[in-house]
Order: sequence, then C-alpha cells, then structure tokens
Amino acid sequence: MKKISAFIIIHCFCLMMALADRRTAITDVQNALLYTEYFYVDSVKSDKLAEDAIRGMLKALDPHSTYLTRDEVKHMNEGLGGNFEGIGVRYQMEKDTLLVISTVVGGPSEKQGILAGDHIVAVNDTSVYSVDASYMATPDVGYIRIARFAQTTPFEVEDAMRKLSKEGMKNLIIDLQGNGGGYLESAVQLASLFLEKGQMIVYTSGRREPKRVHNATREDAFKGRLVVLIDEESASSSEIFTGAIQDWDRGVIVGRRSFGKGLVQRPIELPSGAMIRLTIARYFTPSGRCIQKPFTKGEGDNYHRDLLTRYKKGEFVSADSIHLDDSLMYSTFGKRIVYGGGGIMPDVFVPLDTTKITKTHRDLMAKGTINRWILAYFKENQKSLHASYESFESFNKGFNISDADIKNLCEMGKKDNINIDANDMEKSDYLLKLQLKAYLANDLYEQGAYNRIMNQRVPAFKEAVSIISDEERYYKYLTTATSEVAKQ
Repeated sequence: MKKISAFIIIHCFCLMMALADRRTAITDVQNALLYTEYFYVDSVKSDKLAEDAIRGMLKALDPHSTYLTRDEVKHMNEGLGGNFEGIGVRYQMEKDTLLVISTVVGGPSEKQGILAGDHIVAVNDTSVYSVDASYMATPDVGYIRIARFAQTTPFEVEDAMRKLSKEGMKNLIIDLQGNGGGYLESAVQLASLFLEKGQMIVYTSGRREPKRVHNATREDAFKGRLVVLIDEESASSSEIFTGAIQDWDRGVIVGRRSFGKGLVQRPIELPSGAMIRLTIARYFTPSGRCIQKPFTKGEGDNYHRDLLTRYKKGEFVSADSIHLDDSLMYSTFGKRIVYGGGGIMPDVFVPLDTTKITKTHRDLMAKGTINRWILAYFKENQKSLHASYESFESFNKGFNISDADIKNLCEMGKKDNINIDANDMEKSDYLLKLQLKAYLANDLYEQGAYNRIMNQRVPAFKEAVSIISDEERYYKYLTTATSEVAKQ
C-alpha cells in the first residue's frame, strides 16, 4: 500500500507541475496580447492580434492545421443554405443540377449572363455532384470519373455501376485524377465495393487518437478487373482508396505519384465563431505505409510548392527522375514491392502530356474567353445543333469546330487583351478544337459528355483501356514483384 501511495503522490505532483507550466504559458500569451495592445506605438486590434497568434501557432505545426475566421467558416458552409454569395445567385436543387432562382443585380453571375431558370451543372469546370462521368469505354469496360469524395459518392458510384452493368460492363476504370479528396468514410465505403468483407482499407493513429481500423463491410464486392487512374493532384481520400486497392493487389494503379496528404484534421469551433482545423492523426495503408509526404514544421510555403518542385525535377514526364528509398519499402499482400514516403506510387507510370498546352491557350482559359465563347455559341446554335445531332454519338461523330470558330475565339481573346501568338495557336489547334467540342457536348447532352470527348487524347486513359482489355498483361502487373516505377 505504501508503494502504491507513493506512486500516486508522485503522479499527482507531476500532473500539477505540467498544469502549472501550461497555465504559465497561457498567462504569457495573455500578457503579451494585453501589453502589445496597450503599449504598442500604433493602435492595434486585439482580435486581429489573437488571430495572427493562432495562425502562427498552427503554422509552426504542420501544413494542414489551419485557422478559419467566423466569416470564412460562414462561407465554407453557406452552400448548405442554398446561397452562393460569392457569385451572386440563389438556387435550389433540381435532380442533378442547381436551378438558379435569382441573380443579384450587377453581380458576377449576371455579368456572365447567368439568368433565373438557368441550370448550373459545373463550377470552374468541376461538376456540382461528385461523379463527373460514367460511360462504356469499350463494349465491356466501364469508366467512372470521381471529382471528389462527397457524402453521396459511394451511392453515386454504385448507381453508375448498376447502369453500366446493364450495358455490358465486365471490368471498370475508376478515374481519380485531380481528385483532392473529401470524406474519409466515403473512401472507405467506395473501397468496400471492390474488397472482400473484413479486408483492411485504412487505419489512423495519433498521439491522443488510438489506432482506428476501417475494414471492408460488403458481401457483394465487384469481381471484375479494376484500373485506378491517379496523378499528382489525387490526394487524401483518393490516396486512401488507391492505397487499399494496391496493397490488396485488387487493381492496377496507372498514372503519376499522388499528392501525399495523409494527415487527419478535426474541426474545433471557438467561442468567437471561428474554427481551427487541427491535425490529430495520420493515415496508413493496409501494408503500413504512411500516405503523408515529408514536411518541415513551419515551412508550409515550401510544402505547398512541392508540386512545382516535382515538376521542375522532371517527375511528371519521366519515371527516371523518381528515386525511391529502400528504407521505405513495403510489400503488398501478394508480396509485390511498393513504397511509402508520401503519396501512392502507380504500378504503371504515364507521363504528363505537355506538348499541346501553350501560353495563349492557358490565357484563353484563365481570362474566361473560352467560357464566354461557348456561352455565345451555344445560345446562337443550340436549336440547330439539337436538330442536326439528336444524340451524343451522332454529335461526337459528325460535329467539329471549324477554323472560322477558332478565328472568332481569337478575336474575342484580343478584346480581352490576350496576345494571340500564331505559333501557339498552331500547336494548340487540335487540343483547343477538341476542348471546345467537349464543352458544347456537355451543354447539349448528358453529364460526362466532356470527359467522353477529352479522354480520346488523354494518355493515362488510353493506357488504362489497353491494360484492362488485355487479361494477361493486367494480371502480370498484379503478380510482378516490382512496379514499373520502382524498377527505374
């Protein structure tokens, strides 16, 4: 009893000392705020000082712990109330689009020609719902593109898979290129559609967060061949899904190394109405790989420039530039070699296609010239296009953007103070015409028409179709000890 009592006394003493140190730190912060507010040479606002202090504290921890003001929290949640204040519209949901109820007079939407009764199907070229496209890429290969992991994503994907199955789908391509993530639970539910019940999908662990394992729960997993497309912008939930598929040798991963975002944040509301999103744990794939790429505390700017650094090093165009550390080597459950150290390395590397994008093309997109051209062309030709091309198939086969259309676009670009370089336009001619055609198709026909046209020139998509259509080649990637990237 005496030993136990002594232990309790020592423990309580240590706890009191720790609490005393914490009180001292809090008092120091409070005093620093008060003294600065009272003595500083110029007038200052205490609430702004407090915000800056919190931002500085979180910035010193990791790149994903952030502070949101009350207004920022409001704007983050305002979509739930049916009001996009930023673009000046009020809306309501109607089937799979946003129906504009009214526009603010003189607001950004009215200036862009948006009117009451219009349907918004995309925001900055991103679909309002999470599944951008689903269609049959070949007679037996389905294709589903997921823009982000929303709460409804697993249900949208399952619904799309049912429809594709009725059209003859036996195998499936899941496209996560550019998908920055979203809800963890959505990634878990999606993975459950392809993994056997009980197989681990991901686990999280942190200093105050006990290890939490997420397993597949479905009895009716899809059995066909599976290819997953990723790139450098595929992050978070995209990496959770992809890592689980790769670790269980369930599908072939095609593309480029993913972003490497594997830190778990918890939103914590503050009394002022502000919020901090604090990192509380890390994600790990079933094999034990940490998804999070390395970072130096307090150097968030360098962290967020990582993609540019990778681009300059040539990682997007050559697998030879990717150097993998043997100390970060892991094994899939089928004994294939995979690597940790941040992001998911694909099984098959596909370089970024940089040959057709030019400065003039980028300027036409960035300044909104292309969007305005599409809007004007669509309004003028909508009836005749529908009359001439009753289906997407007929439009895709028979319609093409003319040289005269491109000349008209260039004239609009000049009015937007864009320098139209003739050499640039010659290099971008094919891609630009295809892009304009794809935008028009999306306005004329079903959601996903844009992707159906643009995928005709996407190298990663074409490689995915080639792999999944060749059974011998497909299973070779899933049984070879080392991926194409790791061999470099």
